Amino acid sequence: MADQLLQQAQDLFEGQIDFEGQKLTELFSTIILAITGLLAFVLGFAQGNIWFTLWIGLGGTALAFLVVVPPYPIYNENPEQWLRANSGMSGSGIEVDGKKIN
Repeated sequence: MADQLLQQAQDLFEGQIDFEGQKLTELFSTIILAITGLLAFVLGFAQGNIWFTLWIGLGGTALAFLVVVPPYPIYNENPEQWLRANSGMSGSGIEVDGKKIN
């Protein structure tokens, strides 16, 4: 039972995502930070209050953090199928200078 809990905790904290998930998180963070940055500037300028601008920017950064950092299952929908370690180049029939390499 303790091994199962340890495995679940390890899976939670490792945060593995695939390459498509990395693209998605980059897109999400760019959109969130751009929109909140623009919103913070416009509203802060309209109010004439720099603190208002900073708090909106901080809120957008926190929102981006909550959306991007946790390894949600949507970020691991296309996992890579890696080759086994023992299935390297043995028997691949590669020739170098007319000599076959195993």
